[in-house]
Amino acid sequence: MISCRGLTKCFGERTVVGGLDLEVAAGEFLVLIGASGSGKTTTLKMLNRLIEPTAGEIRIDGEDVRKDAPHLLRRRIGYGAQRAGLFPHMDVAENIAVTPRLLDWPPERIGARVDALLEQVHLDPGRFRHAAVRDLSGGEQQRVSLARALAAEPQVLLLDEPFGALDPVTRDALQQALLSLARELSLTVVFVTHDMSEALQLADRIAFLESGRLERIGAPAELLREPGSERVAEFLRAPRRQAARVEGLLEGRAL
Repeated sequence: MISCRGLTKCFGERTVVGGLDLEVAAGEFLVLIGASGSGKTTTLKMLNRLIEPTAGEIRIDGEDVRKDAPHLLRRRIGYGAQRAGLFPHMDVAENIAVTPRLLDWPPERIGARVDALLEQVHLDPGRFRHAAVRDLSGGEQQRVSLARALAAEPQVLLLDEPFGALDPVTRDALQQALLSLARELSLTVVFVTHDMSEALQLADRIAFLESGRLERIGAPAELLREPGSERVAEFLRAPRRQAARVEGLLEGRAL
């Protein structure tokens, strides 16, 4: 579904992404992970031309992304960021309907799509359809943002640390909702995070970026068995340490 060849982005003399080759299969949930400055967000934004590559080629469903104007490309690719980015002067339904309206969907189809998506992200349409953005909790705003990203029935969904600012309970609920939606709708998802625990829970494969280059890629179990480098191993040790601490606390209580 997504193919990158020699993908490169330079800002002045600084190379942020250098010669990246990456393939994402249709229906795959790929997580990009790496430290701050590793190039993962820049890579994600090049896929829908929010950032234009310096060099290289990107194809989505076999088509060069340069075929259409950037705004037309983005109308068929779902996108969501860490901060929900909802329009404060619009209610929930209007926020979700932004792209379908640009695509000239009839009002009846838009209304049905909005209600269906609210149900899929576990928000009651009767209560939330016309709610003001300012009245929503952080978790509710993030759910609406996810619904908006899915509104135009995209095949590809790009998400940039969408749950990073949420509390653990809300974050877990939204992770599970996203996984369910991705499977139900056969979405191809590219998801950026710096949290290895999140990557291990969500990904079909994890692509580890280091200084703008692909350090390692593989299924979670494969990376746990064979990290391939000390840098990847260091990231993988963090969730193991956290799990060990929790187990230690439970054992202490039992005593």
